[in-house]
Amino acid sequence: MTRYILEESKIHPDIRNTISNNHRDFVEEIMSIVETKPLVIIGMGINPVCKMACKLISKQGHDFEYLEYGSYFKDWRKRNALKMWTGWKTFPMVFVNGVLIGGADDLKRLINSNELDKV
Repeated sequence: MTRYILEESKIHPDIRNTISNNHRDFVEEIMSIVETKPLVIIGMGINPVCKMACKLISKQGHDFEYLEYGSYFKDWRKRNALKMWTGWKTFPMVFVNGVLIGGADDLKRLINSNELDKV
């Protein structure tokens, strides 16, 4: 399945750099972490679902990197840049060996089916 992304030819040349550089340093930092750490959870403060994902992983005995960015009103632009990069619309974002597996429900499903260790 292919994800819909607006073709560059459909973006006016004057704004292409603005789009390309939207929190670019931040996204590149996250990309680097996701590529080097086996298990990464990206979350936000005051979100109980993010905490639940961390607890699920902890119960499995796995080490993980937890990255938290803002709360509902703080750092939303950075989180939006991550949403644009991944195409995933909610937090947490869970990465296993560089692969986005989804959010907390998806993580729980992989744990319950004993598939997490196979990713």
